[in-house]
Parts: sequence; C-alpha cells; structure tokens
Amino acid sequence: MKPERTGTGDDVLRRVRGEFLEMPGLRLTEAQARRLWNLDQTLCETLLSSLVEAKFLYRTVDGAFVRSDQSTPVRALPRVTRTSAA
Repeated sequence: MKPERTGTGDDVLRRVRGEFLEMPGLRLTEAQARRLWNLDQTLCETLLSSLVEAKFLYRTVDGAFVRSDQSTPVRALPRVTRTSAA
C-alpha cells in the first residue's frame, strides 16, 4: 500500500519544521520520518535534504536527523603522545 500524500510540499515542510521546533530532542531516521508524516521516499528525501541545506537540520553520523541548534558535532581530540621521563 502506497502512502497518501497529504498537503502541498510547503505545507508538509512547515509541519515538519513545526514538529522539530515543538520537540527539541526529536531525532529521526529517514524511515522513521516517512512513517511519522506518511511521506513517500522521494518527497521525504527532498524535504529532509532541503532542511539540512537550510541548516535547520543536521544529519548525524548514524543517519538520524536532529535540529542543528540541538546537535553537538563530535570533534576529534588531538592525539597525545607520551614520552618517558628522564
């Protein structure tokens, strides 16, 4: 069974942004987003990509989408080498 498309692209975009704003800790994979908002794969990919490009969402290393202002990018720490004391 194919999901029904509800509303226009702009309506869906506003709805998705609203959901992320109302739930600051919201973290969804693309598959979860498709199920939650009843979107087909193409529309969901396009929508999430546009929100990432707009810097509203951030895609984590494991593929989840979170609000950019809620994410904490992981930075590699400098490698410390130990030397023996003389």
